[in-house]
Amino acid sequence: MTDAIPASGPLRSEIFAANRAVGRLALAVGGGPGGTRRTRVHEAGSLRARFPNSSGQALDAVIVNVAGGMTGGDRFDIGIEAGSGARLCVTTAAAEKIYRSLGPDTKIAVKLGVGQGAALAWLPQETILFDRARLRRRIDVDLAPGASLVMAETTIFGRSAMGETVVTGHFSDHWRVRSEGALVFAESVELGGGIAQQLAARAIAGGGAAVASVLKIPGDEDNVAAVRAMQQAFAGEVGVSAWNGLALARCVAADGAALRHDLTKLLIALGTGPLPRLWMN
Repeated sequence: MTDAIPASGPLRSEIFAANRAVGRLALAVGGGPGGTRRTRVHEAGSLRARFPNSSGQALDAVIVNVAGGMTGGDRFDIGIEAGSGARLCVTTAAAEKIYRSLGPDTKIAVKLGVGQGAALAWLPQETILFDRARLRRRIDVDLAPGASLVMAETTIFGRSAMGETVVTGHFSDHWRVRSEGALVFAESVELGGGIAQQLAARAIAGGGAAVASVLKIPGDEDNVAAVRAMQQAFAGEVGVSAWNGLALARCVAADGAALRHDLTKLLIALGTGPLPRLWMN
């Protein structure tokens, strides 16, 4: 007969920690006459990178979480470096699911580096939060002179088609973008406690359960005009503005399907290039 796992105490904490998923991915690519090629790929834990195309000037990278989701105490660290002249588009194999936590945060740390004259598109599929999930995410970006960036993050608070809602939990999201060492964009979002009640507020989501932010550098008023010209085609609400050489768009929709529709049209309007093929499946 095996001993029962204690309900509390140091041993239970050790067992809990030993069963947490940890994933690390470090990917570096470089540009050259033959196009963009991998220069370093390091995988650890539950994170993998796959490359569905190996020809042309641009390279597609797909991040795979073989753990099948994340929960409290799990941690992912992702580092992406696009070297001088490289063209890289990064997405994920599926939406990332953040399950309920017994207390600890789920932590995701992303660091993106874009070299001189390089272009990086960070276009992961949706992050889906379940009720009582706790997610703490941080994204840091460093841009060299002449670098370009498209970054889109989508968060779904419960799968409406499954009748799910996020009543309580915690969501923390911090973006810091630097160009040539200078901070050009900073944002922090914190939702905690009664998330459903907060999302119902007009100033936050107006009752929507799906939100997204899209940052484009360089961006300008032409990008703004292109998006605003498509307002009648959006299923939810989309707002966009440009300043100091960047464009930022916000999307709010009733559910994930409506937001995916709007985000696809938004990225096309922004002229960000071909969307990841996995988005179209």
